[in-house]
Amino acid sequence: MTELERDIIREILNIGLARAADSFAAIAQEKVLLEVPNLDIMPGHNMLDKVHEYSGTHAVIQSDIRGDFNGTTLMFFSGQHVQRLSRVCLRMSVPESIEIDEMQESLLLEISNIITGALVTQLANILKAKIYGAPPVAPRGDLADSLTSLMSHESMVQPLIFSVITQFSDKENSVELPLMLFFDRTTFDKILEIIRTYDFLGGQ
Repeated sequence: MTELERDIIREILNIGLARAADSFAAIAQEKVLLEVPNLDIMPGHNMLDKVHEYSGTHAVIQSDIRGDFNGTTLMFFSGQHVQRLSRVCLRMSVPESIEIDEMQESLLLEISNIITGALVTQLANILKAKIYGAPPVAPRGDLADSLTSLMSHESMVQPLIFSVITQFSDKENSVELPLMLFFDRTTFDKILEIIRTYDFLGGQ
């Protein structure tokens, strides 16, 4: 993947997140900014190590992508993020922890549904693909078991890993929300082919 192709993918994600921020703001009852400052493409064989690194310190929400593309997303909420979101969305004063109750889990599921739904919709519109996001879930046990459909062969998985900066209107408590987007190799190749053959940047 070239730097230009990486920039195009990041811009597609930013457009999707801009739309997600409006819906997110309605829940938080504050102005919300969502943006992608960086995008990393990592080798498939490092995927589970990275997943385990995050899952030990974050609450995890998973949503599968189906249709023309085959993939899944994992959103990782830190204790700081859970605390902040509980306060602004649920008006709950809680300690910084990833031990969440049923109400907090429902909130994280709804936030994941908004953000990943907006991303999937944007990918579908720009890449002219028929795809949809499955309802998000909070996976139990080893996350590797939840990724079985993409893990039949490590070489068939191409993870995209990026952090979503979430900034609320007071601008004092911005937190990074790690988001992993996984596609199987066939899907990843489809996306690159579309980017390489479509005039996204006006002939540049």
